[in-house]
Amino acid sequence: MGKKTPLPPTYLFTAIVVMVLLHFLFPIVEVVPYPWLLLGCVPLIFGITLNLIADKAFKQNHTTVKPFEESTSLITTGVFRLSRHPMYLGMVLILIGIAMLLGSLLSFLIIPVFAVLMDVIFIRAEENMLADKFGDTWQKYQAKVRRWI
Repeated sequence: MGKKTPLPPTYLFTAIVVMVLLHFLFPIVEVVPYPWLLLGCVPLIFGITLNLIADKAFKQNHTTVKPFEESTSLITTGVFRLSRHPMYLGMVLILIGIAMLLGSLLSFLIIPVFAVLMDVIFIRAEENMLADKFGDTWQKYQAKVRRWI
C-alpha cells in the first residue's frame, strides 16, 4: 500500500495548533495589540465562508473536492471567478484571522509556510490534472483567473 498524503484540512489544523503553541510557548513580540486583534474575526469568518461556498459549488457540480481525485467538471463561476483555488485561499484567510486574534509575531510566520506547502503539495498537481482533463477550456480559465487572488 502506498503512502497516503494527508488532506489539506489536516495541514490547516496542524498549522493552527502550531500557531497557538508558538503564541503561548514563545510570546516574543506582540504585533497586533488589543482591541485591534479582534479584527482577526473578519478574515477568519471570510475564510470559513469562502470554503463553505466553494465546497457547495463542488457538490452542486457533482465533482470531487479531494485533491488527486479526477474532477468531473471544471467550475469557473461563483467564487471560482475570483480565484482558481478559493478553498486554499479561504484556509490562508482563516490562518490570517487566527494569527491576528493571537496577535504575536511567530503566529504570522506559519502562514507563508502553509501557503507554499499547499502550492507545492496540492495546487501544482491539481492544475496539471485539470490541464490534462479539460485542455483548452482549462487554459482559457487559467489565463483569465489568478491562482490565489
